[in-house]
Amino acid sequence: MTTSGFNCGLDAALAVIGGKWKPLILFHLAHESRRYGDLRRAIGNVSDKMLIQQLRELEADGIVDRLDFKEIPPKVEYSLTAFGQTLAEALKPLCAWGTEHMTEVEKLMSRRGTSAAENAA
Repeated sequence: MTTSGFNCGLDAALAVIGGKWKPLILFHLAHESRRYGDLRRAIGNVSDKMLIQQLRELEADGIVDRLDFKEIPPKVEYSLTAFGQTLAEALKPLCAWGTEHMTEVEKLMSRRGTSAAENAA
């Protein structure tokens, strides 16, 4: 173990993006700012409670910026910080791998008795 408390760089990265929703949030914010409702629809099966929690954690970690327009009805936009953009860039090869091997992964999920949607939920 290093003096930082992490065993390797992957350990450090997973400390920031651990969980199933944070990588999807990063993916959907990588190209543009999004309002909360738009982000929730883009991600899919995430609950409001979980999405809000994950966004708050990413904001506290300096990955996501939250812009509150202070309007009624509420208008809030989320975007990636410069630091968050570097993390989104690092996830691109993983996304490409998933796209390339989607059929094989679906077969794995089928053998496990779960669907891809259940694993993403």
